[in-house]
Amino acid sequence: MSKLINWFSEGRSSGKYTLPFVILLLAVTVLASAANLLLPQDSALYVSTYSITLLGKYLCYAMLALAVDIIWGYCGILSLGHGAFFALGGYAMGMYLMRQIGDRGVYGHPILPDFMVFLDWQELPWFWHGMDQFWFAMIMAVLVPGLLAFVFGWLAFRSRVTGVYLSIMTQALTYALLLAFFRNEMGFGGNNGLTDFKEILGFDLQSDSTRVSLFIITAVILAVVLMLSQRILSSRLGKVTLAVRDAEARTRFIGYRTERYKVWLFVYSAVIAGVAGALYVPQVGIINPGEFSPINSIEVVIWVAVGGRGTLIGAIIGALLVNYAKTRFTAIMPDGWLFALGALFVLVTLFLPKGLIGLYGQLKSKRQPASSQEVTS
Repeated sequence: MSKLINWFSEGRSSGKYTLPFVILLLAVTVLASAANLLLPQDSALYVSTYSITLLGKYLCYAMLALAVDIIWGYCGILSLGHGAFFALGGYAMGMYLMRQIGDRGVYGHPILPDFMVFLDWQELPWFWHGMDQFWFAMIMAVLVPGLLAFVFGWLAFRSRVTGVYLSIMTQALTYALLLAFFRNEMGFGGNNGLTDFKEILGFDLQSDSTRVSLFIITAVILAVVLMLSQRILSSRLGKVTLAVRDAEARTRFIGYRTERYKVWLFVYSAVIAGVAGALYVPQVGIINPGEFSPINSIEVVIWVAVGGRGTLIGAIIGALLVNYAKTRFTAIMPDGWLFALGALFVLVTLFLPKGLIGLYGQLKSKRQPASSQEVTS
């Protein structure tokens, strides 16, 4: 019981850093955007459009890491398949962007995307109808990952599948989707995926103002999701979720339907991943079956572990730092990055089990006794 109380108090204390972190995130976003739009390119403080796009991509990854941390750090469910929900949200946005190309494609067909014309398709598949409307595509970006997570979670959690078996099942799910989306007859562009996007809501995707706007929107949505998640996990529902993580059998014994809490949190996490994928595609400019790769989902787990599992903010910091390091190191040693990433995960597991946020807490706790001794002396 005392262990659960400690976890609850840790959850409340971590929430006090949420607002300062959000303010810092939005301040950096505004400054970087202003440095791109207002400063001349020869200025030392100028931030290039490429950097803005790269930062926007990092924030999408941070949102995905946040989704994994919610289900892994707070509910104890190690999902190795959240890349599937991310990719599904991305494909929903990609389908909308493909419909916006119209007759400006290579083959000039007003309705069919170029890959369908190339494959000699005669009509648009039924599941592409309505995707020319932004609101409908965004509903699909949320509904499809959420519905898949609900069906999968309901079947798995009702059967009380846990631990490594559940992790393998989530990995099998994303691998099955990878194989399916590679097939041309699925109607999603096959191996090449969806690309060559022109505009979003009438705005040119290649213009600096559109890139900056997407970056700002991503930062704002990430901030909202972080604050909402912190609020949920600090509530009574969050406390029950922590109890399920630490003592599920005992929580079930006192009358809670633990599978319902796990399904709800799994769906919520999947929806966040889908939103992250939808924001990712217009900034990167492509979505293909490679996003379903199980390796991508494993990388997300490493981001969370590096930043600090069960902290929310730590997951965001881990995603930003690891992806920045990936950008730098892949230019230096492109063939050795995966080995470096694996070594990083091993080192963090051995020496920093609570991640960078846990290291900060340890250093802070060591300074406090020292300062109290100075006062008493």
